[in-house]
Amino acid sequence: MERLQRLTPLLKSFMEKGPAGCAITVVRSGEVLYQESFGYADLDKNKKLDSDTIYRIYSMTKVLTCAAALMLYEKGIYMLNDPLEDYLPEFKNISVHRYNDFGIRSISPASGPIRIKDLFTMSSGLTYGGDGTETERLTRAIMEQAIATMDMRALSKALATVPLAFDPGTHWKYGTSHDVLAALIEVWSGVSFGEFLQKEIFEPLQMKDTSFRIPDDKRDRLSMMYNRAEDGTLTPNTERDTPYQQGCIHESGGSGLLSTIGDYSRFAQALARGGELDGARILGRKTVQLMATNHLGPQQLKDFNWLQMKGFGYGLGVRVLIDPAEGGLNGSIGEFGWAGLAGSWVLIDPKEQLSVVYMQQMLPSLEPYIHNRLRAVIYGALE
Repeated sequence: MERLQRLTPLLKSFMEKGPAGCAITVVRSGEVLYQESFGYADLDKNKKLDSDTIYRIYSMTKVLTCAAALMLYEKGIYMLNDPLEDYLPEFKNISVHRYNDFGIRSISPASGPIRIKDLFTMSSGLTYGGDGTETERLTRAIMEQAIATMDMRALSKALATVPLAFDPGTHWKYGTSHDVLAALIEVWSGVSFGEFLQKEIFEPLQMKDTSFRIPDDKRDRLSMMYNRAEDGTLTPNTERDTPYQQGCIHESGGSGLLSTIGDYSRFAQALARGGELDGARILGRKTVQLMATNHLGPQQLKDFNWLQMKGFGYGLGVRVLIDPAEGGLNGSIGEFGWAGLAGSWVLIDPKEQLSVVYMQQMLPSLEPYIHNRLRAVIYGALE
């Protein structure tokens, strides 16, 4: 498709004061329409990106986690409206941090239980670590310890001791909900989260380079992570690589996986085709539709107010395009996906049987600038 060649100058322009390298794969109806990589996996070693380069995909892990949990939903093991405490008893008798008009904090019982659906939709009251609220401060201390020492079940128990940021189901807040979902998958399946992903998704879809830890024989394929200064200067960042080392037991459902662009593209293609690729079905078509349906109410949509999410709602672990006019976007209603901290991005469009996977390794990622421009070019090329 000739018009997709417009991606080439765009990708090269990103690298002028952005990532050291970037790669993208565009697939429609099983046909690779555009597949290129530009720049470097390691500047110091003068090593260019390749088709088998391994990336830290961070929060693109979440889409895999939610798909895995939905595979168990399809077996009738749980319902989305079930209370979380039915399966993880540590979440019984949960409490909430509340603030009065003067900013005085108190703790009182939650108005109701966390539901399984609240984990999928980030409306549980669980947060990430930070400094904004007491919930965030307490969570930060747990997460700093978790990366080195906690498996997912231990993390779930630790997070359950922290009063929530709000009553479950009342707001949207990005946080550790999908890490707890990984712990649930372990309880429901009887195996570790990594084992479940390997057997139920990675092997059927032939995702041979997707894992929580980097094997010694693949270490040289792992792209360098870079910090970007305001003037575009890049410096290596290895501070976040502890979880990927052999012997680490932390398998984060929210951010833990490594993958290649080819592997993740196979997963994205499966969802774009209604849950099946090359004879391997991971989800039913109607379940993919449920995943890619907006599940947020009016207040939660107000909370979901990131700059790059104008026009989007949020489904079962994914952004979902619901108002192209509001976002100024030329995509399909129902197009869905997510992004990773270092700038990786997936777009899945079942109506067009279209999948797009973009990879880079840079902090901050420039996500609001990059991703919607990619979408504009790709949809502009469709006939």
